[in-house]
Amino acid sequence: MTVLAHSVLSEIAEHLRAISLPAYENLREPENGLVMLRGRIGGDGAPFNLGEATVSRAAVRLASGEIGFGYALGRNLEKAKLIALCDALLQSQEFAATLEEKVAAPLRLRLLGRRQRRAGQAAATKVDFYTMVRGEATS
Repeated sequence: MTVLAHSVLSEIAEHLRAISLPAYENLREPENGLVMLRGRIGGDGAPFNLGEATVSRAAVRLASGEIGFGYALGRNLEKAKLIALCDALLQSQEFAATLEEKVAAPLRLRLLGRRQRRAGQAAATKVDFYTMVRGEATS
C-alpha cells in the first residue's frame, strides 16, 4: 500500500489497464476530509497535535465480496479510489499475484529509481566543511 500511496495517479492507472478488472461497486464514494497529524519532540517526547492534513478516501467492494480501502494525501479522489480497488484486488486469490506482478512491482521499481536519483542529486551538492589553520609565523 505504501507503493501505491507514493505513486502518481497516472502511473497507477496505466498499470491497472494491463489487468482485466472485475466488477466492483463504491461502498463509500470518494471524498475529501481532514486528518490530525501528531508529532513528538525529538521522536520520543510527549505526542502533540501538529496540525491537519487533507486526505481523500474511498471504499470499494468487488463482485466476489472483497472490500478495499484507500487513502491518499491531498485532494485526489480518483487516486483514493484506485488504491481502494488495488487493496480489494490484493485480498482476492484470483488477482493478488497478477496485481503484484503487473502493478506493484513496476511501481516499486519506479519509486526506487526516483529515490536513487534524488539521493544522487543531493550527494552532488554535499559540501565538506573543515577548519583551516591560519599560517601564523612562529619565532
